[in-house]
Amino acid sequence: MKKVLIICTGNSCRSIIAEALINNYCKNVKAFSAGSKPKGVVHPYAKKVLEEDGLWNDSLFSKPIEKFLNEKFDIVITVCDNAKETCPFFPNAEKVIHLPFEDPDGKSLDLFRKLKDNMKDKLIKIFSAS
Repeated sequence: MKKVLIICTGNSCRSIIAEALINNYCKNVKAFSAGSKPKGVVHPYAKKVLEEDGLWNDSLFSKPIEKFLNEKFDIVITVCDNAKETCPFFPNAEKVIHLPFEDPDGKSLDLFRKLKDNMKDKLIKIFSAS
């Protein structure tokens, strides 16, 4: 099983959605998410779009990147430019990928839905090809 870490700045929207999508749609992959400056809460719209698709579970929560610094990952994915710039070096990561998505924070529920669909398409392609 591949172990994946998804990183964004706040770990409240994009990385949470990515974690849920990967864990629900990608076989033989276990995803985790973290933030370089975690907000400590999941954005209500991120939770809502995951609930709409039956993907929400209470194991999804905002956490700091430091929690994972000593763990081995097959892939680390940064989903925002800020996280890419501030992301610590992961000596135990076999591969690091930057796959940026627009920050939906402060925007409409429909934009969160579009983000989820876009992330689903791109993330599933990565793991179906590997």
